[in-house]
Amino acid sequence: LDPEKMLIVFIGRLITDKGADLLAESIRQVLEEHEDEVNFFVLGSGENKFEDELRSLALTSSENFNSYIGYNERLAHLIYGGADFLLMPSRVEPCGLNQLYALRYGTIPIVSGTGGLKDTVTDFATPGGFGIRFENPSVVNIVDAVGRAVDLFDDEVKLSEIRQQIMEIDHSWEHAVKEYLDLYKSIK
Repeated sequence: LDPEKMLIVFIGRLITDKGADLLAESIRQVLEEHEDEVNFFVLGSGENKFEDELRSLALTSSENFNSYIGYNERLAHLIYGGADFLLMPSRVEPCGLNQLYALRYGTIPIVSGTGGLKDTVTDFATPGGFGIRFENPSVVNIVDAVGRAVDLFDDEVKLSEIRQQIMEIDHSWEHAVKEYLDLYKSIK
């Protein structure tokens, strides 16, 4: 993979609930449109058909795509640290931790607007926003969201501002507990 190109990663289980059925075709289409600008890397394991699709894609698109089928915690942290964007096209995500890990590393999340992803990632097009959010996981919507990521990557000033912002976000329990206490006090 070319280190000069932006790197988009997917880290997670390769199952339909996580949008793995959309990955190979979405990556293929993004690489057709943005071959000179984008690299993809996938770390994960799951359903054999999705693993096989990704292995096949790696053979035909080795200059811009690679994968590690399996899971390796140390590698995951290196990937978060080296990636520009994290793709999470989940259909179901009650909480989601990967986007929180990504934020800590300054990796901008590209997420579907579902569950915990909707609660923790605000689209950068809104005031104070810092990620890229799309509705209804589909190949078309993923390709569109990645196109927005390419545009953001080209805006070095905005990209730097967002990276700084996301590394400072407080997602600790202390912050959540304070919000709950404030809520309970307001009910009295």
